[in-house]
Amino acid sequence: MGVGSTIALVLLAVLGGAFLWYAATVPSSRVFGSPLVQGPAHSNYIALTFDDGPSVPYTGQILDLLGERSVKATFFVCGQNVELHPELARRIVAEGHSIGNHTYSHPFLYLLGPRAMSEEIDRTQSIIEKATAVRPKLFRPPYGIRWFGLSRILRERGLALVQWSATGYDWKNRREEIIAAALAGLQPGAILLLHDIHAETVAALPKILEGVKAAGLEPVELSKLAVRE
Repeated sequence: MGVGSTIALVLLAVLGGAFLWYAATVPSSRVFGSPLVQGPAHSNYIALTFDDGPSVPYTGQILDLLGERSVKATFFVCGQNVELHPELARRIVAEGHSIGNHTYSHPFLYLLGPRAMSEEIDRTQSIIEKATAVRPKLFRPPYGIRWFGLSRILRERGLALVQWSATGYDWKNRREEIIAAALAGLQPGAILLLHDIHAETVAALPKILEGVKAAGLEPVELSKLAVRE
């Protein structure tokens, strides 16, 4: 093989890798299905979403803050955490919030085949339903990563794929940075990603909700955002 052919193969490999990275990780990518990334831009609604819980004490603290302000949100929960804290999953539902599937053990889906992905999702569906009497209709993949076979699995189970258009980067930021990042990404129809497993998120949430209100936006759970006309 000549030098030119080798360079061409390397270039193709790099381009292929870049495309696969985009397809699997960019929230708005539609290569592995058509996710809900943002609601109608002509509404004044935004969706507040929390991933990775339920956890003690943070999920309860977030529910308290939301309840004090009559705000509804969507919680994408991990099955293993619902097993540990079923009372928090029940409280999420009892207080009028939406609950979604975030897999059982929060794996990188690109490391899994279709059977393993199905097991992660199905196990979590059963655990949530047992704890809350609600079978989720929403799914968010861990880290936002999608992979081969996921779209079919979700379609067969009647699960809608949900990503996000704004985030506070609360897995790495401190309170003031979370507030600034979350509010900078807000616009009508936005889906805001936060996590109910960090103390800094709890600390930032009141200011985020104040900023949402000041912007003339109303936080809602996802089903209301998605059907807004």
